Amino acid sequence: MKTSANYRERMAKLRSNVYMGGNLVGRDDPIFEPGLNTLALTYDLVNDEKYSDLLTATSHLTGEKINRFTHISQNSDDLMKKQEMTRELCQRSGRCIQRCMGIDSLNGLSVVTKEIDEATGSKYYERFTKYLKWFQENDLIGNAAQTDVKGDRSLRPHQQADLDLYLRVVERREDGIVVRGAKAHNSIAAYADELLVFPTRAMTSEEGDWAVAFAIPADAEGVYLISVPHIHKTRKELKAPITEYGTMHAFTVFDNVFVPWDRVFMNGEHKFAGRLASLFALYHRHSYTGCKPALTDVLMGTAALVADYSGLGKVSHVRDKLADMIAVAE
Repeated sequence: MKTSANYRERMAKLRSNVYMGGNLVGRDDPIFEPGLNTLALTYDLVNDEKYSDLLTATSHLTGEKINRFTHISQNSDDLMKKQEMTRELCQRSGRCIQRCMGIDSLNGLSVVTKEIDEATGSKYYERFTKYLKWFQENDLIGNAAQTDVKGDRSLRPHQQADLDLYLRVVERREDGIVVRGAKAHNSIAAYADELLVFPTRAMTSEEGDWAVAFAIPADAEGVYLISVPHIHKTRKELKAPITEYGTMHAFTVFDNVFVPWDRVFMNGEHKFAGRLASLFALYHRHSYTGCKPALTDVLMGTAALVADYSGLGKVSHVRDKLADMIAVAE
């Protein structure tokens, strides 16, 4: 298992392909600190007795101890621990812990690659399993690149005036595929190790080129990350821990990006595009059952503290509203 120092070193070594405010910036720029600090918690707390059981799991592939954010859930106990882990870490950071999208993507791929193989005789699951083993061994962070630009919402992908408004395969070669298009609203893409790319919707038989799923390094040639910075305001006099954490989002451009076959997990199987899109969403909603209650906990604590400082902590209608927040969280 890796440490937050390992993670920061990996980010500093990535090719500069992040643009903010029209400028090319390296991942060692201080503007990344709030995001890096948030993800660092998922490494640093592994050795904390309070969190270690939640943050670690046993790989079903190797039997080795791994970070739960790289684990494929095997049973209901795994899902409960994932939910509790997410809630605990979101409470700790006061915001989205961000690493859930990667493991939700991998869980979805673990199911759909197997289903495609069973239906078509392909070898996607074997490819995915090898990739997952490598991902676990290196304790990596994945971004979920799902949402396409879409263009005219009344038209299907193959009917758009610009066919690249949904990411698609533009060339198939002996050694892999070439893709072109863009993905929007990509949280943490600028400071993730890997981009996990998959469809945003169901596809028809005319849309095999758009039914594609793959993994690519975040600094791969042809990948451009146009990112929005988190506004980080340092506190010099009175420290506020919540200001040390933040999230950055990116618009990810794929300009004729080559993807080798061993990283391709769907290539034209249009009947499974919607299945993968919705299964990721299902796993991600499960993560939300941890993070949204956690953020409600933070808001509730803030409201209760303000009430106490205002001398209203024991007023009945204030307590009623706090009780409502408890009910919402649970």
